Amino acid sequence: MSYQPWGQPGQQGGYGGPPGQAGPHLPQPSQAAHQASQLPMMRASHADRERTVDVLKAGYAEGRLSLAEYEQRMGRAHQAQTYGELHALIADLPQGPMAVPAPAPQYAQPYQPAVPRTFLPPPPQTNNSAVGALVCGVLTPFYGVTAIPAVILGHKARAEIRRTGEKGDGMAMAGLVLGWLTIGFAALVLLAIVVIAAASP
Repeated sequence: MSYQPWGQPGQQGGYGGPPGQAGPHLPQPSQAAHQASQLPMMRASHADRERTVDVLKAGYAEGRLSLAEYEQRMGRAHQAQTYGELHALIADLPQGPMAVPAPAPQYAQPYQPAVPRTFLPPPPQTNNSAVGALVCGVLTPFYGVTAIPAVILGHKARAEIRRTGEKGDGMAMAGLVLGWLTIGFAALVLLAIVVIAAASP
């Protein structure tokens, strides 16, 4: 027995359920289809019947309907009074006066796992020479001999930072400034001592 979505006369929805209830295989409705599925008792127009007839003709031409089914549905289409009756006649066909292409499926965003910490670039480190330059520079007021290491480490740290992109340029500069100030002050003191010693009888 062939599938008959329209059911028996007097049954709306076409699958044997209670009147006004849509069948399980109805296409996704558009605005017009929404009216058909929600208000199956709304009166159909002549244009609605003609569109239903066109769908039935296409279904028969494509071999989707047998001659007996086609003739039976055509007769019911011309006699149909409501949207519900028309919709039941073309519910199993790919197109209809109230059917629209199914909406594109909504795919979930693909899962993107977090990059393992192992493969992430390590955060920039503070240059060790910059730390040493700052420490030696801070100690110069107490231990003047640390001024020379502060200058050496400061220049070394700045060169390494430019090459590797490490942090600590400010510390290296502070060590350099303190080191050079201490060396300059020591040079002035030494010069003053020499001048005083040369001037004394």
